[in-house]
Amino acid sequence: MEEKIRHLLASLVHPETGQDIVSSGFIEHIASAAGKITVVLRFAKARDPFAVKIKNQAEELLKREFPGQTVLVVIKEGGAAPRPEPKLKTTTGGIAKVIAVASGKGGVGKSTVTANLAVALRNMGFRVGILDADIYGPSQPKMFGVEGYLPDAVQEEGADHIVPAEPMDIRLMSIGFFIKPTDALLWRGAMAVSALKQMIHQTRWGTLDFLLADLPPGTGDVPLSVFQSIALDGIIVVTSPQELVSMVVEKAVKMAEKMDVPIVGVVENMSYVACPDCGKKIYLFGEGKSEEAAKRHSLPLLAQMPIDPKLAALVDAGKIEEFEGAWLDPAADAIEKAEKRAE
Repeated sequence: MEEKIRHLLASLVHPETGQDIVSSGFIEHIASAAGKITVVLRFAKARDPFAVKIKNQAEELLKREFPGQTVLVVIKEGGAAPRPEPKLKTTTGGIAKVIAVASGKGGVGKSTVTANLAVALRNMGFRVGILDADIYGPSQPKMFGVEGYLPDAVQEEGADHIVPAEPMDIRLMSIGFFIKPTDALLWRGAMAVSALKQMIHQTRWGTLDFLLADLPPGTGDVPLSVFQSIALDGIIVVTSPQELVSMVVEKAVKMAEKMDVPIVGVVENMSYVACPDCGKKIYLFGEGKSEEAAKRHSLPLLAQMPIDPKLAALVDAGKIEEFEGAWLDPAADAIEKAEKRAE
């Protein structure tokens, strides 16, 4: 399948070089699984004037040749992203940086932010994984369209490993792969913590530049277990602009301080609605609350994500990787620049 895709793409020519995009080295990655085709194009020149044209041609070609498949073509620009050195050694490779995405309360869109951050980092050229540590409300499988994935168990070097899903070149492990989406998980704290530790240490992550841990809301047993099981390099705090924002940030800051983990910054979700006719920003819950709360703790407000119907529709359809909003790019940049902690 992937060889056929590569052969088809060889028919596309870059207007400036006059050579096909395959032999010219523009194809960075091709994947085909679970009814989805992903192609990553790498353009050496930043803001290549022909990048979008070639992307559209590739999508049209693949959709025509594979009418039953979902097609995603991603553009990356500039040279390959610099690789941070692996810090956390695993039996299958190494993980350079581990970043937790946390919130002091539920319902602020923490998992949506995690998924979008993973896509943004992948589009920057990094190898990315997601640990869906939200034991009681796993939503990453739904967002990436891999709800029906059943992880295989393999034995390597005398140890058992769980094979993660790999939607759109992002490695994903979630408790949602082991239960029905409608099942209520009635595990007590100790059972949940045990399952989480197994997912952390037995998943075949391979070599990753970044592992994003989507934590459950609050400061209970499971979030604390993540802090204790992995040496985190930083935390992204997700909040929303309601009056409770100060409490949300305060709880997350106190938890991070107790566990001696640096906070990369704050992301405000559901900040505003953009008028579809004039583009004016409408602040449904007021303006400036998250920025004030972040300033009180000397933290940067990295991004303000609006309420976007397109994003909601893609989440429901399991196609979050197709969203093209750039609001979280500053947060992805901050994660890239976050200093690694000593082991």
